[in-house]
Order: sequence, then structure tokens, then C-alpha cells
Amino acid sequence: MVLLLIGLTAILVVSVFLAIGLGSAIVPPTDTARYLWAAVTGGSILPDEVTRYQIIWQIRTPRVLLAVVVGAGLAAVGATIQALVRNALADPYILGVSSGASVGAVSVSLLGALSVLGIYAVSVGAFIGAMGATLLVYGIAYGKVGVSPLRLVLTGVALSFGFQAIMSVMIYFAPTSEATGTVLFWTMGSFGAATWGSIPLAALFVFVGIITLHRYSRPLDVMSLGDETAASLGIDSMRARKGLFVVTAVMTGAMVAVSGTIGFVGLVIPHITRMLIGATHARLLLVAPFIGAILMVWVDLLARVLVAPRELPLGVLTALIGVPVFIYLMRRKGYVFGGK
Repeated sequence: MVLLLIGLTAILVVSVFLAIGLGSAIVPPTDTARYLWAAVTGGSILPDEVTRYQIIWQIRTPRVLLAVVVGAGLAAVGATIQALVRNALADPYILGVSSGASVGAVSVSLLGALSVLGIYAVSVGAFIGAMGATLLVYGIAYGKVGVSPLRLVLTGVALSFGFQAIMSVMIYFAPTSEATGTVLFWTMGSFGAATWGSIPLAALFVFVGIITLHRYSRPLDVMSLGDETAASLGIDSMRARKGLFVVTAVMTGAMVAVSGTIGFVGLVIPHITRMLIGATHARLLLVAPFIGAILMVWVDLLARVLVAPRELPLGVLTALIGVPVFIYLMRRKGYVFGGK
């Protein structure tokens, strides 16, 4: 396990370094390393290198690091939610959080709300929308015996359709086609707006969230077997589900606020990880974030270079990759949820 984590860390570091240097304008690895070193240490560069230095440090580095954060977070949340609702098809967006975040972002973009926050207005609007959707889903799903996995999923799916309908109406009445294009692109996922200012808060929510989820490893193992089994082993499923729902919702809201909606990563990566190391959540929640981060770095690189100088939405690429992989997993002989 230790060797696996060391290997994944090395792959992630190399992937980040290569992704920073590659793009529509390719910067040689030696120059990439030199610019990064100059930025970190406060070193100097030649006047004719300023443009390439800014591309490396101000544009690509925060973008790639944000891809690491979001990829790791989606994988961890996906693995947790699949156990939380005992559904192999669950992903971070099944509970309606992303749709609520999208409504918040669209409201800000089209209506000019929160304009006093400047460049952070859309992200703040998305986070507020995500948290509002979380409270609404939990409030509706809460019944006489608490919140059951089935009620949680059905409520989340139903409200997702409702939020998407609201968003579609808002886009339909958008004042300009440019605003419509911006919103549609944002709802399909992008790291194009990544800045050094957008990373710290998102990274804080994600990494603290991953640590918290890892502390729930044993309850997740037991809850995936059913509430009756959990109760017989001394696990309060209702209490654990409530805490996990809050943590995953906050993480999802924070990620959607900075990257938009990126599908299939949180669905496919947990399954791939289970095939590699098994279904124990103590191991799963350590390895899955690394694999998710590596995948997201390379998907973002493809989005930047495939049709350069234009950029593909990340959600399109993750779907093109995720759908065949998931079909393969479903048809793979002997594969079931939780392992081989």
C-alpha cells in the first residue's frame, strides 16, 4: 500500500509538471522548471521571457493545481456517496447539489447578483446555491424514521430535474447569446477561470473533507451492507449518514463553485479503484483521490490541446472517457459493486 501511494504520488507530480509545460504554446521542460523555480524563490528571468513566464505561473499552474484538487475531491465524494446511498450508479451530483449550484451561478451571471464581489461573484453564487439545494434535499427527504438512502436519492434526482428546468428557463430568457454561451460552458465544466485566489479555499474544503471522510471509513464499510447490519455492529446509520451528507455536500458545492459540473469522474474512479485494491474504504479513500487527480490533470490537458486555441468543456471529455469505461466495467465478467 505504501509503495502504491508513493508510485501514485510520483505519477501525479510528473503529470502536473508536464501539464504545466504543455498546451497550445509548448514550453520545454527545462524552461518550465526554471520559471517555476524563479516564481517560488523570487528569482529573476530575462525580459524576453516574461510572456512565457506568465503563461506558466499565472495561467497554467493554478489551473493544473485546481484540476488536482477537484479530481481528488470528486473521486473521494463519489466513493463515499456510493456507500452512503448503497447505489453503484451514484456520483457526487446525484443528490441535486450540482444542479442547485448551477442555478446559483446562472443567477449571478445573468441577473448581476452579488456584483460587489467582482470575479468571485459566480463562485459565491454557486456555493450558496449548492448549500440551499442541500438543505432543501435533506429537509424533503427527512421522514419519520430519519433519512433513508432511497428517499435521499429519489429526492435528489427529482430536485435535480427541477433545478435544471429553472436553469433552462433562465438561459432561455438570457439577454445576450454571449451570456448564454458563458453559462452553458460553465455548466459543462472548465478550469479556464482558475486563479491563485480560487485555489486555497477550494483546496481547504476538499482536503479537510477527504480527511473527515477517511475518519468515517469503518462506518462506510458497515453501512454499505445495510442499516440493519450497521445497527447490529453498533453503528448509528442515521447519525453517520447525516454527517456524511453534510461533508459531501460542502465539498461538492466548493468544487462546483470553481469548476462547474464535471461528470463521470466521481462515478467511474471509485469502481476502478475497487478493482485495483478492493472495497475497504480506509484504502479506497486514500487511493481514489490520487487516481482522480491524475485523471483530471490529463483530461484538462486534452481539453486545452485537442482543438487549440479553443477549449473543450471538461464534462464532454469526461463523458467520452467515462461512458465506455463504465460500460466495460458493467460487462466485465465477475465484476460487482465493491469488487471482483
